[in-house]
Amino acid sequence: MTLISCENLVIGYDNIPVIQDLCFQVNQGDYLCILGENGTGKSTLMKTLLQLIPPLSGKLELDKSLLDASQNPSKIGYLPQQSAHQRDFPASVEEIVLSGCLNKCGWRPFYNKIEKKRATISMERMGISHLARTSYSTLSGGQQQRVLLARSLCATETILLLDEPVAGLDPKATRELYELIEEVNQREKITIIMITHDVGAAVKYGTHILHLSSRTLFFGTKENFCGSDILKALSTLETHQ
Repeated sequence: MTLISCENLVIGYDNIPVIQDLCFQVNQGDYLCILGENGTGKSTLMKTLLQLIPPLSGKLELDKSLLDASQNPSKIGYLPQQSAHQRDFPASVEEIVLSGCLNKCGWRPFYNKIEKKRATISMERMGISHLARTSYSTLSGGQQQRVLLARSLCATETILLLDEPVAGLDPKATRELYELIEEVNQREKITIIMITHDVGAAVKYGTHILHLSSRTLFFGTKENFCGSDILKALSTLETHQ
């Protein structure tokens, strides 16, 4: 089943294109990694998929399973990049994870038993149940990302959008978070769209690659990407850095 389809999509701000003629689709169970240098439109694309900004032209279709009654994409789990002040947010782990259920609450000013159970299961998945009453601001970077991933899982059973989820983490925390995301994709059958600068991780974990560039765009399977001149160029660039 196709969850997201883009045809000849043009995105940007104030009628100034950042990406043009973008064509790709995301099917259920895919693990799409979005690569590209800074300024090539990765985060702009993510915001467009979430309908936070409108496309300038072209066609963007989201499956109805991702939309609420108002046709908003509120059934998509989203883990954005963290800012410094967000890392000091004064709330418990459980409170933050539960907030992923807010879209399900509507006008109801409380969480019901189903939502509380969902939060409990999400914390168990991420191995943070023992931290439920702990202040989020006292956690390590890796633990905070697990909390935010658990929060995202409360919002969806279908698809997660992750914007550089391992940024700033040490190698051990990075590896553990990648493994958790892979488990969510393979065991829970949740579709993943992840922005990353880590080409090695994209090739290891992804099923499909979208590479954004001011010169040329690539979308295809991991296998096709591994045989492309783009990967060879990126490998050469990393070698000389």
